[in-house]
Amino acid sequence: MTDAPTQSDFTPPQQSSNGSEPPTALGTAAARNLATTTKSAPQMQEITSRWLLRVLPWVETTGGTYRVNRRLTYTVGDGRVEFIKEGSDVRVIPQELGEIALLRQFDDEEVLSELAGRFEQREVPAGEALVRRDQPKDKVILVAHGRIEKFGPGPYGEEASLGLFTDGDHFGDEGMLDTDAVWDYDAVAATPAIILSMPMERFRSLADNSEALSRHIDLYRERMQQTGNKYGEALIDISAGHDGEPVLPQTFVDYDLEPREYELSVAQTVLRVHSRVADLYNSPMNQMEQQLRLTVEALRERQEDEMINNPSFGLLNNADLGQRIPSRTGPPTPDDMDELISRRRNPEYILGHPRAIAAFGRECNKRGLYPDTINYAGHHMPAWRGIPILPCNKIPISDTRTTSFLCMRTGEKNQGVVGLHQTGLPDEYEPSLSVRFMGIDEKAIMQYLVSAYFSTSILVPDALGVLENVEIGR
Repeated sequence: MTDAPTQSDFTPPQQSSNGSEPPTALGTAAARNLATTTKSAPQMQEITSRWLLRVLPWVETTGGTYRVNRRLTYTVGDGRVEFIKEGSDVRVIPQELGEIALLRQFDDEEVLSELAGRFEQREVPAGEALVRRDQPKDKVILVAHGRIEKFGPGPYGEEASLGLFTDGDHFGDEGMLDTDAVWDYDAVAATPAIILSMPMERFRSLADNSEALSRHIDLYRERMQQTGNKYGEALIDISAGHDGEPVLPQTFVDYDLEPREYELSVAQTVLRVHSRVADLYNSPMNQMEQQLRLTVEALRERQEDEMINNPSFGLLNNADLGQRIPSRTGPPTPDDMDELISRRRNPEYILGHPRAIAAFGRECNKRGLYPDTINYAGHHMPAWRGIPILPCNKIPISDTRTTSFLCMRTGEKNQGVVGLHQTGLPDEYEPSLSVRFMGIDEKAIMQYLVSAYFSTSILVPDALGVLENVEIGR
């Protein structure tokens, strides 16, 4: 006789804790323990298009040094002055007065300090006239902050804008040499500005009492008598348009005796990989290859940053002061771009921060203009006057939300901007980039020295122009 069924025989299957039915087959979470996942290669947000490295022609720099030979140039100054700001007080750095034409190469620090102390600070409201046309040049003015606009008579007697003075500029220094000089323009503050001014009699009284300064002024007068072309280069005498048999001029091309030399810079790091990782975890991807790939990407990003911002050879810091153009109204306008392009022959590329390019697009939209779009290297790029505008996030944006555009031509044959490197390095991994095994330390960690060698050179000043102080916040 069989036993009677109990209550447990009729108990329904238990539900899972979350109220769902229990699994009836192997779940995916457990199955992954027996499966090989499909993986992507390691990803990296820092990688950018690096257009500067792609468009520059690279010159083989044997010996690690590149010398730029130029015609002899008579340098007369006209640089940019820097200041020290302490709270609301602004003072000119004494040595920076050497950027004024008359004081170039004058190195008496005691006299320069005395001269710097004779400048007085002024805060100028927008619209105030600092100097008036046809008045004596009775003061030197240094612009610490703001924009000063020059106005003069146009060809038909109307008032015309002649340019801008911005941070670090100076004017009126011609009166330091010529006591009869007069202003040939009006200078009006376009924005609130901070200036430092020095009456001319203060300079002359110091010159009368300083033998070193008086001697320097006499040497400067002699240099001014040396003839040169409009670029300051020593003249090449040529006769043209003559008749008969006149005596032709004899000439030669004089070279700069102290040409600038560019040494290759280096970006380096030590890549460390544990030998256990390289031995046991190399499938399906080679750990060493992936580590090296991302390290090289980071080095190339740093290389482009240095080529833009390095104080010794970076493009932003080495652009000629005569090729720096301030934005007239703040935002980058089509007018600013036209002036940037017109300052140089055969411009090939414009580089700007992506946010600056967007600001330029907004200014075009306000005027109902639409920049060209061209197919460049397989990419649809914005362009202006047929010149591609390439993004470069290495161009810095200041705390005041201002930035710059670079316009350049490239190549040695065009007397343009070139990149410098040296190929054929020992243990070369890519052109001018080497990876050297440094051994295994006592912790079983393998070390590799990764080095990239590079530099840039601007062959002649007009090869590179900078549109600076561009506002991107409007």
